[in-house]
Amino acid sequence: MNYIPSCKQASKVIGLRPHSDVDGLTLLTQVNEVQGLQIKRDGKWVPIAPIPGAFVVNVGDIIEIMSNGEYKSVEHRVVVNPEKERLSIAAFHNTTSNAMIGPLPDLINRGEQKQAPKYKTVSTTDYIKLVMSSTLEGKCLIDEMKIRTEAAAAVKKSP
Repeated sequence: MNYIPSCKQASKVIGLRPHSDVDGLTLLTQVNEVQGLQIKRDGKWVPIAPIPGAFVVNVGDIIEIMSNGEYKSVEHRVVVNPEKERLSIAAFHNTTSNAMIGPLPDLINRGEQKQAPKYKTVSTTDYIKLVMSSTLEGKCLIDEMKIRTEAAAAVKKSP
């Protein structure tokens, strides 16, 4: 459950800083229908209007990794309302404790268009260690899980 109190100087504070959820799927209900949730789309923050009785479903980092980037995790944040408190309830859905987290072989090897894996494969234990050692700012966990190739590294270093 998240409680974000109102603040008269709402433009000077943030409710929840930008991040993507490290799980598989997140189901969220915006309990008292106070605006505040925003997602990042095309580099801009877009407000998600609360709909009574509806759930917001966020794809998490595990789904992005297991789909080899086919489905992207959602970077989001919560801004503070200057007049009303905000309540939400989130249910986080993960893999089993003995799973391997990485691109699913069936998605990489399907048909004639085989893909190279874009993400590392790690045990759930190692993934949890990575989660616990990360700052969880933006999509930093996804960046940590990406497989770096020499060509990609060279492109990043060029001006």
